Amino acid sequence: MKKTLLAAALALTAIPAFASDDAMSAAPADLAAGTMLGTDTAAITEALTALGYDVRKVGSDDGMLEAYVVKDRYMAEVYINPKTGEIVRVGGDD
Repeated sequence: MKKTLLAAALALTAIPAFASDDAMSAAPADLAAGTMLGTDTAAITEALTALGYDVRKVGSDDGMLEAYVVKDRYMAEVYINPKTGEIVRVGGDD
């Protein structure tokens, strides 16, 4: 009986945790592909800060500019085309 109650309690607590993790892994609309941020570190930092993100680092990797950002509990790597200044993709907090 105790094992059954424990298993049921664990199952019920796990469901909301998975739901919130899925919700947190989706990129916010303000980081959609095509959003213009800029082509240099200062412009990217300014644009992301204006959107409410804490910019932890901006650098380059494999020909892309890459910004590490945090907003509330969401953390992401934002990949930016260095020629156009547009977001190419966003890697969420996995």
